[in-house]
Amino acid sequence: MLRTPRPTLRLRLTLFNGVLLIGTGAVFVLLSWLLVTDALRPADELAAGTVVVLADGRELDAGAWQESIIDGASRELLAKSLVALLAISVVGVVGAYAVVGRALRPLQQVTSTARRLGEQTLDQRIGYAGAGDEVAELADTFDDMLDRLSVAFEAQKRFVANASHELRTPLAVMRTEIDVTMADDDADLAEYKRMAMVVRDASERANGLFDALLVLASSEAQSGRRLVRKVPHDLAAGVCGALSAVRVETQRLKLDVRTALEPAGVIGDPSLLDRLAGNLIENAVRYNHLHGQLWVRTGQHGDQVHLVVGNTGFEVEQADVPGLFEPFRRGGRERTGARGSGLGLSIVRAVADAHGGTVYAVAQPGGGLEVTVTMPAAGPVAGAEPAIRAIRAS
Repeated sequence: MLRTPRPTLRLRLTLFNGVLLIGTGAVFVLLSWLLVTDALRPADELAAGTVVVLADGRELDAGAWQESIIDGASRELLAKSLVALLAISVVGVVGAYAVVGRALRPLQQVTSTARRLGEQTLDQRIGYAGAGDEVAELADTFDDMLDRLSVAFEAQKRFVANASHELRTPLAVMRTEIDVTMADDDADLAEYKRMAMVVRDASERANGLFDALLVLASSEAQSGRRLVRKVPHDLAAGVCGALSAVRVETQRLKLDVRTALEPAGVIGDPSLLDRLAGNLIENAVRYNHLHGQLWVRTGQHGDQVHLVVGNTGFEVEQADVPGLFEPFRRGGRERTGARGSGLGLSIVRAVADAHGGTVYAVAQPGGGLEVTVTMPAAGPVAGAEPAIRAIRAS
């Protein structure tokens, strides 16, 4: 079965150029013919019956001589014009086909590169070095997209590797404890209870990791898109709940907790926003030291609200701070077995992005970290003042 040629962009542009060229040429031929026929009428100004004597001695009526001249010139003009039009059309169509093909070559490179793309070939680029036209802009945009895809794929592979490692650890602990205890014929009730405690702790760690992964996935899925849930919420209220949840730990570490909570109303998902505040405060407690400090501030400046959580602790290099927002990074260390899943700040960044906000952290002199989250303000939120007064009174 014969396949009809595809109406490619190159073919359509060439045909369009050919039609324009032939049409324009035909108009010029018609205008030339009209001008010549109008110009070759000098006998119209002679008196009737005027005779013209030719070089060979023949005598012709001036009108008849004029008509013969016009007919001959018209035929010769049309013949030569059509030949010239045909030649120009052929040259124009062939030239247009070649020029359009050269202009569309980067598009062919985009197509061939896209066909070759795969997980192992994301390093390929078009690298167009032609004129800075629309085609060059498209090629550069495609290369930029490949850069972003490459970064995303690398982050995904790193995330999967880290997640599998984190999940493997508690599962391996549970299996080892069970195998060792079951293989011990002399194991008593106390030994089984000890094994049960170890298995429970490992399962709680795995469960916490699963929960954190679900929250991170949910937050990243809503980043740059419409939030599934958008209601008024006050960041200060989330801080109150988070501080209440870690009160036992702050008392154990004898932390000096300082708050300066002002209304910070936003529009968003309350559960995600509460998790954002909770993760920041949990990290500030987890990576603190005995008799350390923890400070929390909320408020609004213009059309932006802010949440600031800072703490004392071990020293962090400012150059290492951006890496803390990567999954499974704990205080500048990767997968060290420290408490927590290493997803706290990753979730904070994902939630902030989902709400159109930003987050950045600054290493504190002498140790510790201060994290600032900014989001678009939504005005005062009803019910915020009682929560703020309650946390201040506590």
